[in-house]
Amino acid sequence: MEIATTIWMGLFSHDIRIPLRTSKLDVVRAKLVHMAELPQERDSTLFRTIMLLVSLIAGVLVFVPYAAHTSALDAVMLNVPGDQGNWWHVLVGAPAFLAFPMMWLRLRAFFSEKLSTPIERRVIWSVAILCVCGTFAAEVPFLLQRAGTSEAQRLAVLFLGYGVPIATAALVLKYRAKISPTRACLIGVNAAYLANAGLCLPVYGQVPGTLGSKPGWLVMLVIVWPMLLEIVWTFVQASRTTVAQKGSA
Repeated sequence: MEIATTIWMGLFSHDIRIPLRTSKLDVVRAKLVHMAELPQERDSTLFRTIMLLVSLIAGVLVFVPYAAHTSALDAVMLNVPGDQGNWWHVLVGAPAFLAFPMMWLRLRAFFSEKLSTPIERRVIWSVAILCVCGTFAAEVPFLLQRAGTSEAQRLAVLFLGYGVPIATAALVLKYRAKISPTRACLIGVNAAYLANAGLCLPVYGQVPGTLGSKPGWLVMLVIVWPMLLEIVWTFVQASRTTVAQKGSA
């Protein structure tokens, strides 16, 4: 009789453990699904419109002179006044073309249900990383104090050129579960563009000439702020989500 009772109790307790384990799996699965679906929510129409306008302006800026009648396209093609074009101008001009994948992703947010595909994001990430590496290489003269600029300009270039992409990469890795893949891709492109802008603005701001000879410099000075604010706001939202989830746990 005691043996039979022990067997029945064992079966009864085993039957209880199975639903408990199943319920725990359901909870974990629900959380994973929620984390995957939550970041896919689209931004407001006003925000998407503003950022699309910023990316369109950045696209036009590729062809607008930002220093001594030289545009980013001129720099890449080594069409620099005085026949002074070299590898440094190519590295400085190339990241400006990030405006086009940026523009494309912004347009997809309006006209496509699927914001991006894994292959597309890999390509864009690869291009952004290459541009960041190019910017790092272009800033080596500033790192070695051979750029001929003031100490304040040198520090500004190094802080923006190195600091923005490194800090952004670290935060994307930290909050990758709270940020959608497409948003993370946009943040990466923004960071690569801002790193290059952090090099161009201090350097070409001191180039002699009126603003009429370098209108692109003034326009770049304006459009970098919405990009920077988008990066900051994305990480602020991700941080709040993390805190809220920890508080409800």
